[in-house]
Amino acid sequence: MYRIVRKRRLNETMTWLSIEAPLIARKARPGQFIILRTDEHGERIPLTMAGHDSGKGTVDIIYAAVGRTTMLLDQLEEGDYLQDIVGPLGKPTEMEGLKRVCVVGGGTGNALALSLVYGLHENGIYIDMVAGFKSKAQVILEEELGGAVDRLFITTDDGSYGEKGFTTDKMKELIEDGNEYDEIITIGPPMMMKFVCGIAKDYGIKSVASLSAYMIDGTGMCGGCRCIVGGENKFVCVDGPDFDGALVNWDELIRRNTYYSKQEAHDRAHVCRLTGGVRYND
Repeated sequence: MYRIVRKRRLNETMTWLSIEAPLIARKARPGQFIILRTDEHGERIPLTMAGHDSGKGTVDIIYAAVGRTTMLLDQLEEGDYLQDIVGPLGKPTEMEGLKRVCVVGGGTGNALALSLVYGLHENGIYIDMVAGFKSKAQVILEEELGGAVDRLFITTDDGSYGEKGFTTDKMKELIEDGNEYDEIITIGPPMMMKFVCGIAKDYGIKSVASLSAYMIDGTGMCGGCRCIVGGENKFVCVDGPDFDGALVNWDELIRRNTYYSKQEAHDRAHVCRLTGGVRYND
């Protein structure tokens, strides 16, 4: 059992949890993820670690309460326990040789980028970050991200905060202004990452994308997180989650990630009339 030691609301849908998991915290590195279950009946879901503290023995996760398990997770409070946490899983983000990077995050991907930018900063790497949101109401972690990067640019689709436009617009502007990046790292919605990596390729800049996929065991055995990179089958859980963005078959990834969209919409709408909680079965 793993105790929740801190719960912090970031906005209406997003929450930050710090959880006691000393063995995982001791080995965790930026870019890695965990798989958790809320209780003995729960499904296993992967979540990228937003940070870890080996001294306190805690790992941090930031999630949006949009699916069945994250809605159940959101009902837990400080002092409550999670049934299982497995990790750290996946390969850490490669940073060797990097001197100047641009990190492009979209929506909840900005929360997942938090541990990454802290790691880059600790390694003395110059960071420009473009953080995109739909509107001002969705903006999160501005202070935390701003404290870890050299320059933070916030964009909103509707122009209600920061600069109006998409992350790709700002990224192109930075490149055309003469900023020379060793690498562009992106994390967020697959469609956004597809365009980020496409633009990076057009400018001759290497791109790295942190992928998310349906996952069950997290060890490469189930094959649920299969993706196609460079024409070969890869598994996000053991080969990733970071991949060369120019080699990812984005259309295949997007198709696979929307396969259960109808079931997920059903689960979000299925709320118990007695408790107000999400039910496991119809």
